[in-house]
Amino acid sequence: MRSPQLSAARAIFAAILIVLPLTLSAAGGPSRDESLLAAHAAFLAGDKARLARRAADIRDHVLAPYVDFWRLRLNLEEAAPGEIKDFLARHAGTALAEQLRREWLLILGKNGQWELFREERPSLVKDDPDVACYALLAQQGGQYAPAPAAGIKPFWRTPKALPEGCAPLVDAMVQSGEITPRDLRERFRLLVQTGLLTEAKRVAERLPRDQAPQAGQIDNAAQAPVRVLERSGADLKTAAERELVIVALSRLAQNDPQLAAERWNGKLRDRFPLEDRQYVWAMLAVCGARRHLPEAVEWFREAGEMPLSNEQLVWRARIALRQENWPEVRGAIERMSPSARNEPAWIYWLGRSLFVLGERESGRALMGRIAGGHHFYGRLAGEELGMPLQIPPKEAPPTQNEIAEVASLAGLQQALALYRLGLRTEATPEWIWTVRALDDRALLAAAELARRNGIWDRAINTADRTVAAHDFTVRYLTPYRDVLSKEARARQLEEPWVFGLVRQESRFIPDARSSAGAVGLMQLLPSTARWVARKVGMRGFHLSRVSRPEVNAALGAFYLRHVLDEFNGCQILAAAAYNAGPGRAHRWRDVRPLEGAIYIETIPFAETRQYVKNVMANTVYYAAMFGGEQPSLKSRLGTIAGATFLKAGAGQ
Repeated sequence: MRSPQLSAARAIFAAILIVLPLTLSAAGGPSRDESLLAAHAAFLAGDKARLARRAADIRDHVLAPYVDFWRLRLNLEEAAPGEIKDFLARHAGTALAEQLRREWLLILGKNGQWELFREERPSLVKDDPDVACYALLAQQGGQYAPAPAAGIKPFWRTPKALPEGCAPLVDAMVQSGEITPRDLRERFRLLVQTGLLTEAKRVAERLPRDQAPQAGQIDNAAQAPVRVLERSGADLKTAAERELVIVALSRLAQNDPQLAAERWNGKLRDRFPLEDRQYVWAMLAVCGARRHLPEAVEWFREAGEMPLSNEQLVWRARIALRQENWPEVRGAIERMSPSARNEPAWIYWLGRSLFVLGERESGRALMGRIAGGHHFYGRLAGEELGMPLQIPPKEAPPTQNEIAEVASLAGLQQALALYRLGLRTEATPEWIWTVRALDDRALLAAAELARRNGIWDRAINTADRTVAAHDFTVRYLTPYRDVLSKEARARQLEEPWVFGLVRQESRFIPDARSSAGAVGLMQLLPSTARWVARKVGMRGFHLSRVSRPEVNAALGAFYLRHVLDEFNGCQILAAAAYNAGPGRAHRWRDVRPLEGAIYIETIPFAETRQYVKNVMANTVYYAAMFGGEQPSLKSRLGTIAGATFLKAGAGQ
């Protein structure tokens, strides 16, 4: 019988082996790794024959289940149920089983194979909109029924294309009258506002004839809104005519809400019923708020008492913050749904509004709900209550046995093998799936396993998941510290800020590549890298070198210094500029000084808004980890100086 110590050592050794480079077989032919990569390429190409040939070479590879999955996935439409069920049984509880079951359920729903669908649906762990819609149909054997059909409403109110599986239910609900013309019109408008015109035109086709704008008319109103508004008839007698005007106003307001408001206020407003007038004012107000127009506050008031969505109320609160109109801030937040109102951002700002309005005890109680959170608003709330930053005590390091236990999990072994082979797209979901239910000690062991294998993003994100037992030395790792610190000193950049930015940009993955083409630790776009290389006179520069840590850090630090200087040393504006461009960071300022936290919360782009919050919160924690001077988060945010020149309506 093996000793526990020997088993643990072998498991750890096996985990370490996973990071070894590709090797050739003893006979000098292609290695199993090379065969697996070739199998993956065949899968992506849809080449079933080539995939089958490669599969024979890698039966005992740690990733052999992936090859079986790829083969079955390419054959899913034709595969016998028994073959699919056999795979699901052999790999029960794995990420691959979850993915295959979801794909199979979509096929079963589409084909109306309800008995098999009902049999497999309970085993799906993660909710999926398409599967959920088919599940509503499956309850009645594919027939419409009012009770289950009501479940489609959450999808209906989401500004996204409707899942394919929902289409049969929508048609049935329109026919039955459960989805009314008003419901259709509300969704049509929502889709127009979010630019989903193809989906909007599908909704318009379901409207009654006298209420339905034609597809060509919708395109004209979207592409030439000013011309459509100028040609609008004197009476606008039909709902369809009025709807085209609203389409044109919505599209015009995206780029120029002031002009849209002028057109609306001029000759159009009085031709619409009250409900439509309120809708248009609310739409204009949101567009104006995104552009930081002060008049957006009044436009929201023009909307009267009509029910506003959470998104509309969020922007009502944000534009009120820009004006420091605290009663308006409070009113907007208190009208949000309970789930939105309980987000840390709105707990904090409601608490701040109560402070200003003289209800300090109620404000303190609200702040206390989030003050312990290790995030942007948790830290700000803690500072409002006078709580100093305290790094949680470091949990005892995971033992060798604990590391061995997580290293023996098939999902983590497969994830490590996928990372080693460069198959990051497959590796990350496998890792996330495997660690999703681990307790704190196991999470710390898994984070350490990732750290030892140099998979910095998984180490950080896994350590971030712990609830009560923490290790902030892993949450705030410092890979490439010699390289990054050297460049920070050379460019006179604060070291914790540089690490806070890199943690947000790439999680220290040197070959990270974004969908926009940004590369490396500091996620440099090719155009930026070329520009900086010319500025610093880098010899022998080629884009292939940008992913090298030392090159990426040198170029990125120079550019970060450049934007920091452009904004007179303001880290908030420099971070916003690094993510969204200097022009936007300038335009998002106000003509008067603005509290830093308000500037951040009112950034129009959700990605940049969250990015700046994360960078600044990261900076505070890195400063605490490094020791030395530790300014508070609020002092770091400070006040954004008023812009000397702002183009009217240039919020985005």
